[in-house]
Amino acid sequence: QVQLVESGGGLVQPGGSLRLSCAASGRTGSSYSMAWFRQAPGKEREFVAAINWNGGSTYYVDSVRGRFTISRDNAKNAVYLQMNSLKPEDTAVYYCAAVAGSITSYSRSDLSQKTSYPYWGQGTQVTVSS
Repeated sequence: QVQLVESGGGLVQPGGSLRLSCAASGRTGSSYSMAWFRQAPGKEREFVAAINWNGGSTYYVDSVRGRFTISRDNAKNAVYLQMNSLKPEDTAVYYCAAVAGSITSYSRSDLSQKTSYPYWGQGTQVTVSS
């Protein structure tokens, strides 16, 4: 079992930046691939970004590519989401998710499916507003 706890959310003006963190505990180690999802009010939870267990591969939804960066520090059992040039439409609860093993063989559809990730955090609110 892996427990995930997100932090770093808050209120930011359009064009601003935030850095989300996800701390993993329990049966951790570096063998888990990680992802960020988000859910806006009244909408489905959507895939944002993912990173392979060794940090060698990263994946992004088109709407955040070039603005968001996912990274990880396996020594700290942590994954991060650096969010720049934030827009009001980025407002959502952001969730960290994990799956054992590599995701390099996953299809694009597999990467974006909530059911591909057995472990989830409780979420952190990000609000982009002036």
